[in-house]
Amino acid sequence: MGSAAPRALVLADSDSRWKWAALVARKLAPDYAIDARFLYTSSTPNERQIAEVGVVPDTSRVVTYGELVDDPAVAEADLVIFGTIGGTVLSLLHSFGMAWDGMAKRPITVSGYVGVVYENLVDGLLLRVGSDLVLANCSHDARQFRDIYDSVGADPDSVVESGLPFIGGTPYDSGAAGRDRPFTVCFAVQPTVPSTRATRAQMLEKLQRHARRHPDREVLIKMRNQPGEAVTHFERHSYATLFEELPEPPPNLKMIYGDMGEALDRTDLLVTVSSTAAMEAIHRGIPTAILTDYGVREAHGNHYFVQSGCLASWAQLDEGLVPRADPRWAASRGIGQRDPFLTARARLRLLRARTTLPRVRPYYTPQNAADYLESLLSRRGLGLSGRPLPMTLASEPTAVRRLIRRSAGGLYRVGRKKVAPVIRRLANG
Repeated sequence: MGSAAPRALVLADSDSRWKWAALVARKLAPDYAIDARFLYTSSTPNERQIAEVGVVPDTSRVVTYGELVDDPAVAEADLVIFGTIGGTVLSLLHSFGMAWDGMAKRPITVSGYVGVVYENLVDGLLLRVGSDLVLANCSHDARQFRDIYDSVGADPDSVVESGLPFIGGTPYDSGAAGRDRPFTVCFAVQPTVPSTRATRAQMLEKLQRHARRHPDREVLIKMRNQPGEAVTHFERHSYATLFEELPEPPPNLKMIYGDMGEALDRTDLLVTVSSTAAMEAIHRGIPTAILTDYGVREAHGNHYFVQSGCLASWAQLDEGLVPRADPRWAASRGIGQRDPFLTARARLRLLRARTTLPRVRPYYTPQNAADYLESLLSRRGLGLSGRPLPMTLASEPTAVRRLIRRSAGGLYRVGRKKVAPVIRRLANG
């Protein structure tokens, strides 16, 4: 902790959470060196996904939960940023807190949400209690977070308004369509919305219909990852697979991969059900449509955009509707701020100036929620003691799950491409 250059240790368990946490580190502590620790899970990002974010860590390792608890770089860091799901935040705060108890100086801890917050609000917030800073993406979220913390006896002052760290990019140039390129519609794919094979096939049909009705437009299907890569949320019925099965897709309908920001650079209308990409597009001033074809529902997350002015159906888009977000709604959701991390940086400086920091106190303890806490810890191979459990197959199942999932995916592809056509030919013969 006595190093002249302060250090931020960024923890991540997936590609999107690495992007959030790494960019938070750059916004919150731009002069800090960065150490990266990637938790070994079924969604651990690969080298391409790590590099795509554009933040190059000084050190980088893939670790198990047990290895992380004993990693000296964690205790020696000035700042620890949790780019993980809530259950992991709690488990590590519990374990780190016990290890740091009695230390003259401990790291400052930061947690938050990778995208818009529309589900499991109370559950997710209570799992993050004990973080020195809980980042809220906008004033609307910050008020909700503080009210919940105050009602359960957690520290509401730990909630700090900031913003989504990846929002930015070049403002939209409405004159580019027709001058530099065709009018471009970009559909931002989500892994679970819609969820069934039938509804995802229907979505492709709607995309084809739009492309055929507007042959002067380019219609892009923006995939979240390259084929075969692990992602934050597992996608059961990939659009890439369904696209392969289309008999004759229109020539102006294409699939693209890579960074969302680069896709938005060439987008004139962003279409999605509820992707965080909508917030990026709205920030830039790009017309944005939040689809209502499958209803406006909490389960889909598009209820978050009810007052945005962006709700629309594919039928309306086919007829030429180009929705634009209501500026007042956008401002209430933290869009358009000049420096959203200004307050968070000031809070970090205050904490750094303190001689000692309070003990880490998660909301869930062996006294008030022993069963829940123990279940979260044991899933990660940790015990109530904060120490790794004895190594068993049950305590480190991630590698086995990953192998089974990849094998199952391979068998499915073989069946779809090789076995199924043979069966169909036999049936038709």
